[in-house]
Amino acid sequence: MFSAIRSTAFRVPLCRAFATTRPVGSDLSKLTLIGRLAKDPETRLTKNEKEYCVYTVATANPRGPPNAEGERPPSTTTFHRIMSFNEPANKYIRNLTKGTKVYVEAGFEMREAESGADPSTYQGQRQIFLRHETIRLIQKPKSENPESSERTETDYTSGY
Repeated sequence: MFSAIRSTAFRVPLCRAFATTRPVGSDLSKLTLIGRLAKDPETRLTKNEKEYCVYTVATANPRGPPNAEGERPPSTTTFHRIMSFNEPANKYIRNLTKGTKVYVEAGFEMREAESGADPSTYQGQRQIFLRHETIRLIQKPKSENPESSERTETDYTSGY
């Protein structure tokens, strides 16, 4: 009698059911970048007069496959604009300079174009919004003095 109950209780379903619930806190959309600061970070103000920092990280894209003549196209550069709304992180970021090699983790979100906007304008295009989470200094910018370009490992993690 108990063997019949046990066999039906431990039966594994043949197909998997997917939930249609809203995303939970464990869902993640994160971008990891290793590159150089394209320019010095800037401090700006929101409409509510809250200070935030904007910085741009340049990353190199690998060269593509060879074409029919056997020549490979040159590598290209992508510029990633990142915004930080964390005050302690902003103080650290402001001290970095153009050319600094950094490791960055940023949360990202796709923003759709505004309805009715001209597709050739910024508002009429799909955008990726990058929000600063972590930055780690890998290497200071190269300077005229070769002794000052030693590798450092300083990091700053901003919590939310």
